[in-house]
Amino acid sequence: QVQLAESGGGLVQAGASLRLSCAASGRTFSNNAMGWFRQAPGKERDFVAAINWNGGASNYADAVKGRFTISRDNAKNTVYLQMNSLKPEDTAVYYCAANEFDTVAALSRDYTYWGQGTQVTVSS
Repeated sequence: QVQLAESGGGLVQAGASLRLSCAASGRTFSNNAMGWFRQAPGKERDFVAAINWNGGASNYADAVKGRFTISRDNAKNTVYLQMNSLKPEDTAVYYCAANEFDTVAALSRDYTYWGQGTQVTVSS
């Protein structure tokens, strides 16, 4: 059974940093693009970042460019999201997702597997 397990969320003050991790099990995603999405209360799930199989290509939402960095360790079947200079508007549940193809897509419909999410709360 394929599982994506996010970790690393928490409550931080504005300006702080967090590093989210997403560990995959049940199959390897070393040839697949991986992505991060987030959903704030009462809002739709939004794209955050995506990375291709070897980290050579990435895609970021405008709202996080220059502050967030996506990376991966294929040996560990894990993808990361380093979040710096956090803002209250970054507060959301963050979801990890796996694409069946190696495209750094920004649409949630392009991703097949999803984690349960990890809460990130940024206080002002």
